[in-house]
Amino acid sequence: MISETIKSFFKFSREQRTGVFLLFGIIIIFQILYFLVDFSSVSKDSLEKEKWLSLQSQIDSLKQEKLDYVPKIYPFNPNFITDYKGYKLGMSVPEIDRLLAFRKQNKYVNSPKEFQAVTKVSDSLLNAISPYFKFPDWVNNKKEFNTYKKFAYTAFAKKEKMEVIDINQATQEDLIKIYGIGEAISMRILKFKESLGGFVSMEQMNDIWGLSPEVIQNLNTHFKVSTLPNIKKIDINNASIKELSLFPYFKYPISKNIVTFRSMNGDIKNIQDLTKIKGLSIDKANIIALYLAF
Repeated sequence: MISETIKSFFKFSREQRTGVFLLFGIIIIFQILYFLVDFSSVSKDSLEKEKWLSLQSQIDSLKQEKLDYVPKIYPFNPNFITDYKGYKLGMSVPEIDRLLAFRKQNKYVNSPKEFQAVTKVSDSLLNAISPYFKFPDWVNNKKEFNTYKKFAYTAFAKKEKMEVIDINQATQEDLIKIYGIGEAISMRILKFKESLGGFVSMEQMNDIWGLSPEVIQNLNTHFKVSTLPNIKKIDINNASIKELSLFPYFKYPISKNIVTFRSMNGDIKNIQDLTKIKGLSIDKANIIALYLAF
């Protein structure tokens, strides 16, 4: 009975046998395709990868440009070469130090020959960097000026007596005549004089921002303090911090120290007391004292 039941599972109709044969046939065909056909070529890269591959040539060209890049050297004044600038130009540490030591003496080189004499650079390095040297116009024109020292007529060769003007009477036009002073610096000098009420010494030119030693020397040659100006003096013992701060030599911290000194030590009687105030320049005490009423 059981054997007959099992045999019933293996009895197929004609249609079933046909279907089984077709299934086997399909399986065999797929097996043959699997072994004979290479499906790896069908795989596609992602869109992002394709995008990067398309840009690869451009990236390579940019990398090559960076490797081939040579920094461009622009004209410069060799008097102001820094440590880093000298290193980039190929100068050695001793050569840079010689130039910096020379500049600390407030001296300038005015030609490639002078630059080599100071720094001791080699001829090959000088030939490489000297075409980029740029000196001020007055240096380049100085030689032309020297060629016209002699005049054909004695009337023109005769020197006129230089007139020295009181600095407190000088106008902007008078100041602009000085070499190295333009409209901006001349106005700065006049504003400083106005804030003080007048200059009491030519040493005060050193307190004006932007004046080079050469310009200060020219000012001392053409100007002087003939008479002390009529200054409205500051009552040092009664002025408030705000009133003291209006004086150019007394910034807020110094003004505060003055009031503190008064409260702890009494009135300020003379220059000696003035020099005891913290933050006040001892070198300028004699000049500052002329603006104060003790």
